[in-house]
Amino acid sequence: MARDFLGIGWKFPLQVTPSGRIAQSRYEQRIEESIYLILSTAKGERVMLPDFGCGIHDLVFAPNSVATISSTVQSVRTALTKFEPRIDVLDLNAEAQGENLLLIRISYRIRANNAIGNLVYPFYVREAA
Repeated sequence: MARDFLGIGWKFPLQVTPSGRIAQSRYEQRIEESIYLILSTAKGERVMLPDFGCGIHDLVFAPNSVATISSTVQSVRTALTKFEPRIDVLDLNAEAQGENLLLIRISYRIRANNAIGNLVYPFYVREAA
């Protein structure tokens, strides 16, 4: 009960429990799933919320360069600041892993309880050859 303020909701991606109920996520896991949802959604993808999402999807097929990495970091920071008010982004960077993959590393603090979290989001700028 003490951490209910962090949120309880449907698990992402949507799952069903063995008993036939919709699976739920709670607390810090809910915030992490929210970050993945924001980064996985392209702007304009949601009809009723056309501004929701992250602009990194505009960079698909961009060259894996310093400019693309910089644009990626800026897009992720803007999206998280705008759409996830429960966190403060502490550190954010991206690094190239080969020709096709950027690893986006995010370190954040949950405002409600000062818990530190981090995650790595893989972003493929080009299809594998």
